[in-house]
Amino acid sequence: MARPIQIARNAASGALVAGLLSFGAQAEERFSELRLDRLTPEQEKMATMLTTPPRNSQINTGPFNAYARSPGLGILLLQVSDFVRFNSSLPPRLSEFAIMIAARQWTQLYEWRAHYPLAIKGGLDRQILVDLGAGNRPQGMKDDETALYDYCTEMYRDKSVSDASFKAALAQFGERGIMDLVGIIGYYDLVSMALITQKATGKPGDEPPLLPLTR
Repeated sequence: MARPIQIARNAASGALVAGLLSFGAQAEERFSELRLDRLTPEQEKMATMLTTPPRNSQINTGPFNAYARSPGLGILLLQVSDFVRFNSSLPPRLSEFAIMIAARQWTQLYEWRAHYPLAIKGGLDRQILVDLGAGNRPQGMKDDETALYDYCTEMYRDKSVSDASFKAALAQFGERGIMDLVGIIGYYDLVSMALITQKATGKPGDEPPLLPLTR
């Protein structure tokens, strides 16, 4: 079973946490907004893809502004994004949980903020995300949520997955579900790296705190 991720809990580290979060919220994004009247043909294709349902996004938001610096790559990444978000064999409660686990591993605030309401809408219990954001093993998980958490956490922590965790995931999700899960966290690792490069933090909402991890 996956061990809980530990965070710093003393007063000094608490002050550091507050400072880090405050700094992140005020950081200026590194890539400037794109002039919509000066987009290249590939960037225009990206912009159209982003505004086509089921999406409702803009090219100057989140990771997409970073993707657009290499729009050929960005177009391919949007196709992967559409699959892992809208065509995965996992229901939204689980796929969004996996995304939030990826955001937790990278301490990626934009991703955490953006997907929190989607995870709640998908049916994930808020307390699970409170625990996750605090760096603790969530309590009260359902069997499929436990299987997903253990699989993802072992992958990140151990760079391996135990036979027991693989068998539990296989029983819950099947072979396709396991690979869809790998695709989700792999894609959102890339999203996290793009957002880190961009220094994007997003607007705060009612999401639980995402505290820095100790390694």
